[in-house]
This record gives sequence, structure tokens and C-alpha cells, in this order.
Amino acid sequence: MVNVGCKQCHGGVVRIDSTGHPTSDTWPNTGMGRINPDGSRGSCSACHARHEFSVRQARQPEACGKCHLGPDHPQIEVWNESKHGVLYHAERENLKLDGQPWRAGQEYFVGPTCSSCHMSGSGQQATTHDVGERISWTLRPPISVKLNMVVFDDETKEDITGDNPVLPAAGSMYKASDGQMKKVKGVLSWQNRRERMQNVCAQCHEKSFVQGAYAQFDDLVDLYDEKFAKPAKAIMDELKASGKISQADFDDPIEWTWYEMWHHQGRRARHGAAMQGPDYAWWHGLYEVAKVFYMEFLPQVKEVAGEETAAKLFDKYIYTQPGHLWYRDGLGKDALKKIQEFYKSRYGE
Repeated sequence: MVNVGCKQCHGGVVRIDSTGHPTSDTWPNTGMGRINPDGSRGSCSACHARHEFSVRQARQPEACGKCHLGPDHPQIEVWNESKHGVLYHAERENLKLDGQPWRAGQEYFVGPTCSSCHMSGSGQQATTHDVGERISWTLRPPISVKLNMVVFDDETKEDITGDNPVLPAAGSMYKASDGQMKKVKGVLSWQNRRERMQNVCAQCHEKSFVQGAYAQFDDLVDLYDEKFAKPAKAIMDELKASGKISQADFDDPIEWTWYEMWHHQGRRARHGAAMQGPDYAWWHGLYEVAKVFYMEFLPQVKEVAGEETAAKLFDKYIYTQPGHLWYRDGLGKDALKKIQEFYKSRYGE
């Protein structure tokens, strides 16, 4: 399963057998992080299919959709739902996908693809093969954090997380995650990375549009983090530390519930907000996060920890937030009246 699934996107180590041919369990493989027999890393054919090695093919969203789809990272589905995807499909023949240069707002004006925003030159941004260079939030882990980047003289890169971490200065020596001391070539704060992406956005959108889109994105990520992810992770950590669940992963049902809540529903919500796919931000995303959190996760906490311990955990991590109090106290007449009045004013019924 791993050979035909995970490794086809993440990449694997290609090995050579005694006859000088790649082994069948490691080849074929077009994963982005492939380690080749000569020690080099990466697979150009992940984006540029063999035979033609076409830039036109690599610029189309389907090249990225091979891996960036499905329940845990549905970027291609979110993008198809977004206005960018709608415009791309309507104007595909006018996008000059073979063009050199190929810049949003100059050679073409509608329907940006994954490549347009994450890789292509545009505005003040040079073309890059680092698809994460313009990303300021990480939407992958249980709790989202800001991403700062250190670039070393050997062209390797490393992320340092946090809103305001201590970052090394260019020209200084820094201990990388592999334990080696490396010379710092340059540093990109999360603000720098965001500015690079916003510079691309600004080729087609006015400043207020870009700022508004990012404000809405940030608000959803903060809501997900603070209301659901941080309390749930803190509870899971306490359950494991107290021995209520084992140290091993995935041998307790609640671990599967927590995993899918952040890895599936939570990622969908965050990616939906990032790429302006409203249905993924809400119905496939935060709605499902909330449903699982209240109807599955919290009841399982009671089952695992017992009513008394669960009550203490809820008081410590859940009921400190007003948005959760309905789960304990129910909805009073005033709250129900406010909801009814909203629907009457919004929908006339």
C-alpha cells in the first residue's frame, strides 16, 4: 500500500538491484521527495511529465492535483470551487500557458493556477521552485502556526515557527535541525513570506481585497486553533500523561477521532479559507470540526477519563471560552430568540 500510495506523492528511496536496474518495490516513483540512486533529491517528473517535460503541463492545476486532493488536503477541490478555478476553466484557452515569461496581470489576467500563486514570477517576485516560500501559515499540523524561513549557504532551508521568534542574522552560524552548524544566507520572516504572496495577489486585486481576504483567512485559522484545536490537544496530552490512554498511537478510539478532526476536517476548513472555497471552509470543514468535537470527541473524553476527571478537564480547557458554554448550559430563551430573529431578518421566515 505504501509503495503505490504514500510514496507516489511523498517520494521514496530508489534502490538498484544486482542487475543494475531499479527494484520493483521502489520504482516507478514520481514522488516530490524522492531520493535518487545518486543521492540527489526530488522528482522533476512529479510536475513535468516525462517525454515532453512541458512547462505548459506543469502550470496546469491537474499537475498538482495528483497529490493535493482528498479528505486531508483537498487543494484541487477547493481551488475548483473558488473563483480562481471557475475563471480558469472558463478562460483556459486564453491563458497562454506556453508563454515565456508568464506573469499574472501581464501576460494573462484571469484564472490563476497553483503555479501562478506559489511558483511563477509575478510583480516583484521571481520564479521559484519552492512552493512554500510564499506561505505564512502552516495548515498541516493539529495547531496552525506562523512560518519563518532560514536559508543556508548550501541552499537548504529550514522553517522556524512562531509569531515572533528569535531569528538568526544573515552571515551568522546557526545549528540546523540535523545538528550541523551552517552559515545563514538569508532569513524570511512570516511577514516577508506573506508580503511575497500578497505581491502576487496585487497583480490582479486591489489592496483592500487582498487585505480583506487575508483577514478572513486569519480569523478562521485563529477560531479553529483557539476554540477547537488547542483545547482538544491539551486534553489529549493530559489523557496520555495520566495513563487514561496508552503511549502508543491509534490503539484507543479517541485517538482516531482526534486525528481525523485535525488531519481531515480541520485541514479542510483551513485550506478552504486560504483558497476562498466557502463550502470547504464551512460544510466540509469547520461545521464537521464542531460536530465531531461536541458529538464524538467530548463524549469519548467522558468515557475514557470518567465523569469526574472529564468535568475537571472541561472546566480547565472548554468552559473557559464562552463559545462552549452552550454545551454545558444549553441554549436559554434569550439565545433561542436571538437565533430566530436573525433567521427572520435574513430569510424572511
